[in-house]
Amino acid sequence: MAENFRRAGALRERLHFQQRGDGDDGMGGPGMPGVGPFATVFTAAAGMKPRTGGEGVDAARLGGTQPFVVTVRNTSKTRGITVAWQLVDARDEARVFAVVSPPADPDGKNQWLEFLATEGVPS
Repeated sequence: MAENFRRAGALRERLHFQQRGDGDDGMGGPGMPGVGPFATVFTAAAGMKPRTGGEGVDAARLGGTQPFVVTVRNTSKTRGITVAWQLVDARDEARVFAVVSPPADPDGKNQWLEFLATEGVPS
């Protein structure tokens, strides 16, 4: 799938990659890691292709969610993405995507990473 994104300009989306910060323990002490609000770690260009076909995808759409295959350049920042992260569309911040699979190198050339993200799922 990364083959479609090899041309300059094909990564048309701009996404904020967000991770949960430390939450407040309520007693003035150090917060608990990973339970605070989401905060933007970095913003990057990405390609987003809606998944179509298949019983699981059809069932997801009936449930009000849409899975996407997200393609990004392979960098030290993007390699750190986990399923605990969320994505926010930089052009329409009402669009929020939950990361549902860790990034993988689709062609083994260490140039691109792909992962699944789902729109319409609360993070």
